Parts: sequence; structure tokens; C-alpha cells
Amino acid sequence: MSERKVLNKYFPPNFDPSHIPRRKKPKDQQHKVRLMSPFSMRCESCGEYIYKGKKFNARKETVEGEAYLGIKIYRFYIRCPRCSAEITFKTDPKNTDYVAENGANRNFEPWREEDEHKSGSEEDPDDPMKSLEDRTLDSKREMDIMDALDEIRTRNAKSERINVEEILDRFSAEDKQEINERMKLEDEQDEQQAKAVFESADGEQVRRLREAEPDPITLLNKTRSTVELPSFKSANIIKKRKQTAESPVVVVKKKKQDEEEKSKAMPNGKSGALLLLANYDDSDSDSD
Repeated sequence: MSERKVLNKYFPPNFDPSHIPRRKKPKDQQHKVRLMSPFSMRCESCGEYIYKGKKFNARKETVEGEAYLGIKIYRFYIRCPRCSAEITFKTDPKNTDYVAENGANRNFEPWREEDEHKSGSEEDPDDPMKSLEDRTLDSKREMDIMDALDEIRTRNAKSERINVEEILDRFSAEDKQEINERMKLEDEQDEQQAKAVFESADGEQVRRLREAEPDPITLLNKTRSTVELPSFKSANIIKKRKQTAESPVVVVKKKKQDEEEKSKAMPNGKSGALLLLANYDDSDSDSD
């Protein structure tokens, strides 16, 4: 009967481990791990507080391109227990701690500041190597600043020395003609573009604000002369008016002879009133 807990396994004498095929694992392969939150944090999406020591099922991967003195840096993915938003944090081997990366903010921890102050005070201020490094960095920074200032000064000096008239005098007469022709062509193109912009769909130019506005009375006279208003009278009356306008007839009246004949025929007492009536009748007939 074989043992229940086998510690040693049998390998045959012709076993060769080089013949075993090896699987190629991807570099960004993730592993499922069970961990506890290394620090207290707050979710950015829902504001849920996650205390230190809460257990999570996480995914672990190695960070590519980041290492500290040959030590690999790992990234962990967890989910918020309230809104299921993804939270990531990674290891910090330099400070033997963890750093919150995305999805959450680390809560304030006063003892961390105390530790930082202690570590800063422990450094020796009279360290000659540290002071030498600081001085070299300061001198390098000053040199960079001085070089940048020299470049700016040279550029300003060049711009001050340049004079447009001197540059134009250097060109020959042919070059000046070419420049003038180019300037004229550019002006003509600008004028054509301006005309195309200020022209309407019919090809008429749009009136500019600088031109004097026409008088309203002149505009009314123009519209009256050009526009014929429709008449609402009958066609017979219009024809009669046209005929009278085309062929005017002159009527000669003989008032004096008629008055003399009436005065002879009428007695003396009633002649004045009758004449007035006759004249009145004549005037009515003439008006008709």
C-alpha cells in the first residue's frame, strides 16, 4: 500500500528535463492574489472610506520600465466595495511603503510627517559630499541661466540693428521691380476679394456706410415715376379719358348774342332775373 503523503516522487533513469516544453508567459501577465489594503483611502467616484486592513481579491502585475536598485515594482488592482470602481496602487521600495495611483486618495496620516521630519534631521548638515553636490547643482543652474540671457541679448541686438531702408537699398533695381510687382498683385487680389465679398447675388455692389444716404423725398419721387399704381375705375371711364387727352376739342360759345336776343324777347322788369337763370342753366350744361 502506497503512502498517503508522498514526499519523494520517482524519476526514471532516462528522464531528461530539457525535453519538457516551456511555456512563454507574457510580460504583463496578471495574477489573482488575496491581500489587505496597506493604507486607509477614500474612493474618488463615490467617496467611500476604505480602512487599512480590509481584505480584497486583487490582481497583481509587474510595472514595466520601473525599478529601484534592481527591485521590481508591483501594481495591484482592487474594486471599491460600494461602487465597484477600479482602484490601483503600487509598491514603493525606496520608502518601504505603498503609493496610491488611480481611483482613490490616501488619507492624511500625521505620523508620516513626523517620520519624514525625523529622517531629515538625522542627515548630517556638515556632510562635505552633500554640500559639494548642492554647490555643483547651483553652479550648473546659474550657467544655464546666463547662457539663456546671452542668447536673448544677442537676439535683441540683431533686431535693433536691422533697418528696413538699408535692406531695401541692398537690393538691385530688378529686385525692387519684382518686389513692387508682387506688392501690386497682392493689392489687386485684395481688391478683388473685397469686391467679391461686398457684391450681392445679382452682381450689384452693396452700399457702404461711408457713402451719403439718399434723401427720402428723392426716393419717393423715383418710385412714383417708375411704379404705376393700379386704378380701380372701370375700363370705359379710362378709355374716355384717354380719348379726351389724345384729341382735345375746343368749343366756342356765343354768350353775347344769346343774351341780346333774350333781352329783346323779355320785358324790362323781368329781364335781369331771367338772364341770371339762363346763365345758370348754360353753365350747368357746359359742365355736363
